[in-house]
Amino acid sequence: MTGSTKGTKDTDDYAPHPHIGGRTAALRALAAWRGAASGAPDTPRVVVLTGGSGSGRSRLLTGFLMLCEPEFRKQLPLDEMDPSTVPPELPAPAVPTADGLTAAQVLWLLADHYELNAISTAEVFAELAALDEPVTVVVPDVDRAGPVRAAGEPARLVREVLTPLAATESVRLVAEVPRPLAAELASGLADVVPPGTVQVIDLDEPEWADPEGLVLHAQAALNPEFGAPELPFTVDPAARLALGAAIGRRAGTSPLVVELAAHCVLMAPEGFDPADENQLPTSVGEALDLHARRLGADPQTLRLMLAPLAVAEADGIPVHLWARLASAVAGRDMGPAMADGMLLAGPFLQLVEQEADAEAGEAGEDGEDGQSDSGRTLVRLLHPAVGDEIRAGLPNIRAAQTQIAVALLEAVPEQDWGRADPYVRDHIAGHTLEADLLPQLLTDPGLFVHADPVPLRAAIEAVPTEELGAPARTYLRTAPLLTRTQAHATLRAALLETAFVEDGLPEYADAIHGRLGLELPWRTLWSLPVPGVSAVTVGSLPRPDGPAVPVAVLAVPADTPGARPVGETDGERSGEENEAGRTAVLVQRLAGLSALGETDLDPGQIMRPSGEERAAAPLGLSRGADYLRVWDRANQEVVAALISDVPFTAADLSPDGILVIATERGAKALLIRPATSAIAS
Repeated sequence: MTGSTKGTKDTDDYAPHPHIGGRTAALRALAAWRGAASGAPDTPRVVVLTGGSGSGRSRLLTGFLMLCEPEFRKQLPLDEMDPSTVPPELPAPAVPTADGLTAAQVLWLLADHYELNAISTAEVFAELAALDEPVTVVVPDVDRAGPVRAAGEPARLVREVLTPLAATESVRLVAEVPRPLAAELASGLADVVPPGTVQVIDLDEPEWADPEGLVLHAQAALNPEFGAPELPFTVDPAARLALGAAIGRRAGTSPLVVELAAHCVLMAPEGFDPADENQLPTSVGEALDLHARRLGADPQTLRLMLAPLAVAEADGIPVHLWARLASAVAGRDMGPAMADGMLLAGPFLQLVEQEADAEAGEAGEDGEDGQSDSGRTLVRLLHPAVGDEIRAGLPNIRAAQTQIAVALLEAVPEQDWGRADPYVRDHIAGHTLEADLLPQLLTDPGLFVHADPVPLRAAIEAVPTEELGAPARTYLRTAPLLTRTQAHATLRAALLETAFVEDGLPEYADAIHGRLGLELPWRTLWSLPVPGVSAVTVGSLPRPDGPAVPVAVLAVPADTPGARPVGETDGERSGEENEAGRTAVLVQRLAGLSALGETDLDPGQIMRPSGEERAAAPLGLSRGADYLRVWDRANQEVVAALISDVPFTAADLSPDGILVIATERGAKALLIRPATSAIAS
């Protein structure tokens, strides 16, 4: 029966899964888990798929998901496959992949999939538990969670998302988890779910290992029909089968070691003796060392070449930076070794073509960075397990990351982050985080403005708050708006400029205006941290001996320092509320925080713009709960759109384009520049 854990005849009589080529025992267990969703009894509700790095977890889960996706399974030879490895046809499970995402993002992907109305993580779990439909979830790539490698996101994902998901009785879960976190997940559930609820499939254990499959993989990798070069041991079927069997035996339980062994002998066959099994690796480390020695190179040279890639962020390092960073880690010029090093490093690498960065300026002072307007080439390791091996051999990770961080800083042209290579700009924070140097980096508003806010925010959040300086705390407060709006550099500058003024850091706001060469659509004139502002109006205060002074009038609680009481008539005329506790105003110069000088100022003397004056003004204002729009009356185009992480409580726009807004944090004034459109907070 489809989905059972027993085959009806010998597995040799069935076609293997075309993507996996084996793993029958594990596929049977996964198919049984999937079948239980349609009523099959006595199967685990939670499956934790684990194994060492390079054990084939991701490949197995990808192949299983092919069988779960209704359209894709139509392309598979289901009638020829072992029925016990084929799950029943059901609606596709939710698959919130964790690659590059935070724990919170993974959970909200799940909430979106089930169209939940939750507004907090606790509500997500509660609403999932209350759903009438089956909740079937597969979470791949837990080991690759997070936008910053050193921020510990995989552990956070296990603790904050997978554990409560698995504890929810209505949820059926498969999670692909690295071995240390798999043990933590299983032990954390032991006391909260009944026995038999959780099954751990460790692909390195004899019950789940697939030595025959490894041999078949090796033999296929050596076959010229599948792209292998024509060599004596690949064109001769007997020699090919014998070598494939030897590679599989030596690799133990690791498909990655099989892949590396085949890559090495096919890319550099000179000096390789197929009859000598001692030339075949038993681990990733041996694959590195044997390959280097066979090419007459020092294994340490190969490891130093690969070291920057082992600590790289995101999709890899730009090719033109690789030699510079390798030299930084090695403490010597690696250029000569790198120049002829592709044969040495090639079996362990992948090249990735990346589309051009829309925000990238010049990547180098002379513009000769090897990149084109159409895109650029990144280099990365073939598999994370290679990085694990390289990092384990480094004497001091922190020192290596320090050297890389210094080299990345030196690669910023004239310390202009707008001209920095996108990798340097967006990922230097990840390197300095692991070097324990990130707080020292977080003093340049140029970095705050130009760096991708997703990895920068993740890196800063990994630092204890007490270790952060005031500018970094302002950035952290503003970061949710930066990521929410997906704002480009000019809009990020606008958000940060006004946040710096709000937080009493005007020098950073001035630096954004003066040093970055960006035309911001406004300048924040002042900010008052006054809670409880319920209304704001603009006006002018007549002077007997000069022109009237433009002012802002803020309705505040009566006990606000510096507030002036108003009478009922004055309050009605000015629009301020005269409720209990709101019978006072602060009167502020519209264009700055200098004192008005009148100790006996009467708020009733303030003149408000007439309806005709407002209608004749070049700019208009519209308002929502958490956004404001300023628009040009002549062409109806929005020239500034302001958003906030807290609701606006009041807003007013003067005829000459000064916008006064209030939130629960206080009030501020922004001079709007009509020619540009932007978003601010």
